[in-house]
Amino acid sequence: MDILSNLALGLETALTPVNLAYCFFGVFIGTLVGVLPGLGALAAISMLFPMTFHLEPTTALIMLAGIYYGTAYGGSTASILLNIPGTTSSAVTCLDGYPMAQQGRAGVALAMTAVASFIGGVFGILVLSMFTPIVASWALSFGSAEYFALMLLGLVAASAISDATLVKGLAMVVLGVLLATVGMDPQSGTARFTFGSLSVLDGLSISALAMGLFGVAEIITSIRNTETRRLDPKSVTLRSLMPKRDDFRRSWMPMLRASTIGSMFGTLPGTGPTVAAFVSYGLEKRISDEPERFGKGAVEGVVAPEAANNAADQTAFIPTLSLGIPGSATMALMIGALMVHGIHPGPNLVTQQPALFWGLVMSFWIGNLLLVILNLPLIGLWVRLLSVPYHLLYPAILMFVCIGAYSVHYSAFDVMVVMGFGALGYAMRIFGMPAAPLLLGFVLGPLIEQHFRRAMVLARGDFTAVIERPIAGTVLVITAFVLLWSIWSGRKAALRMRRRVTEQED
Repeated sequence: MDILSNLALGLETALTPVNLAYCFFGVFIGTLVGVLPGLGALAAISMLFPMTFHLEPTTALIMLAGIYYGTAYGGSTASILLNIPGTTSSAVTCLDGYPMAQQGRAGVALAMTAVASFIGGVFGILVLSMFTPIVASWALSFGSAEYFALMLLGLVAASAISDATLVKGLAMVVLGVLLATVGMDPQSGTARFTFGSLSVLDGLSISALAMGLFGVAEIITSIRNTETRRLDPKSVTLRSLMPKRDDFRRSWMPMLRASTIGSMFGTLPGTGPTVAAFVSYGLEKRISDEPERFGKGAVEGVVAPEAANNAADQTAFIPTLSLGIPGSATMALMIGALMVHGIHPGPNLVTQQPALFWGLVMSFWIGNLLLVILNLPLIGLWVRLLSVPYHLLYPAILMFVCIGAYSVHYSAFDVMVVMGFGALGYAMRIFGMPAAPLLLGFVLGPLIEQHFRRAMVLARGDFTAVIERPIAGTVLVITAFVLLWSIWSGRKAALRMRRRVTEQED
């Protein structure tokens, strides 16, 4: 009866008018941002993050989560109609979605992606509901040493598996941790790296950092790279959305397999929906009886990545809520939203904040249902939106970013911080430096410092006592293995690239 009472509590929380309204707002904005090429969930959440300061924590998390998985639904629209991925995870949808559109089956492709997204989301929610309480109960035996080791593993894994080289990823993690130390020391109250400025005594604002690194930098990049493409608003009609029986016959097993893959990759740090989408697409192509159909408009090549990335979006909350360890920059912002309200994600969250956890889980059901209801009738609106030139959109987006930054502390200094980090984020993109590890380091830096200090106090300054603890020692060994594997694979890739360059010169 425990699970039933928890689900009833969650449904009661999710169905309150305020939470329902913000759930709708979140999924609508998420779909809108997903449809627009070049923005993505991280930029949207960064821009709307200041709103969470004025909301209840449950409401704030429901809204941010709605934006997060809503972008996965909307991202496929631009992929199918324009061959431009709305989000990174929907890039693989271009491979078969755009050929389907060229064959006059754009409506079928959009309808099947909505169905696949819903099934993947539902599968991920079921996994989240079953495994988060189990992981949380197991993690109750953790001490500061175990938390330090796990957070260190999360940072190393995220930087090692990022798109950039290991050195760049680790450098950004270290920079994020250093930025997190700005302000007063939590134990002694000594000012650190403030350079005499009273504005940073409380530390740098996570919302300003996130909006600058991801929102402003993304806008600058999109202004330079996004081309205006002509699209006929009448190219997709409600009548064209009806799939054939053969489309369903070919799709149901790929959707189930992809949902399983996505659920697994969603829980791993540094992987997430993008890796899940590519792996599921590769698997379907490998096991297909007609692999030559892929890349030419195969419906399986559309539904598999969409089911996988939506399942991964849901299960990404398992380590975030049960252990307090974000696997991605977006999850780091979710933790930041909770910490602003004095709530620390971890094993106690499920038991001490049951209304928040189960309310969030049940809002996923409502949000995924709303997305199906929203996406199919509003296809015409999204098509019209894609025909709007981008240079008319970005000034309004920048204005909302500045208003959001100012509204947190009513400080013009925060607006300057946003612009400063926007310039830094754009420079990092030019030099190929990943921004996500920096945000992870910024969020986890204070927690790592706190747990490491506490572990050293309990061990009387002897680090070997930390290594000798079974769980902490095992996790630190895994961290070292991940680091060594990344160094080896990086050297191997560099040698392969050098060999190709030599062959081309010859």
